[in-house]
Amino acid sequence: MSRSPGKAKGFGRAIQAARLDRGWSQEQLAEEAGVSRPTVSRVELGDDPSMRTARKLAKALGLTLNLSSPESP
Repeated sequence: MSRSPGKAKGFGRAIQAARLDRGWSQEQLAEEAGVSRPTVSRVELGDDPSMRTARKLAKALGLTLNLSSPESP
């Protein structure tokens, strides 16, 4: 079951938004990315994925990862 838009956090928010833009369910994204549906759900809920999982999700959605750290004020 997918969460409603806007409930995701951090990296998961970008993944969820891109998934919803494509009209995909979490199951569809999981299949495209080669991960489990619970993994997609956990990422969208704000869990930090492994780099491997993050790359798989981003690639499936046609996104690029920004690996630079934010600049300090």
